[in-house]
Amino acid sequence: MSAYVIFIRDETLNADEMATYAEKAGKARGDHPINALAFYGALETLEGTEAEGVVLLEFPTAEAAHAWYDSPEYQAAKAHRLKGANYRVVLVQGVEQ
Repeated sequence: MSAYVIFIRDETLNADEMATYAEKAGKARGDHPINALAFYGALETLEGTEAEGVVLLEFPTAEAAHAWYDSPEYQAAKAHRLKGANYRVVLVQGVEQ
């Protein structure tokens, strides 16, 4: 069953750290089965706190999402994201159709 990782960027703190994150996160993709469904496109906040940006990644399973997120490559990139911006990151299980 598909799983989705949702990144919600609330506030950028350091553009240089975010540039480093973007480079390292792109390389961390490796051969992980990631399908980017949304990637910092135009957004409209309908309720709640305004977001600066949103990324929606699809994985075939929650285990595949964790394999990517927990990988040493992504964790190295994540260190720069944590310095560069405030994010909320959510893993949500899809539904069977």
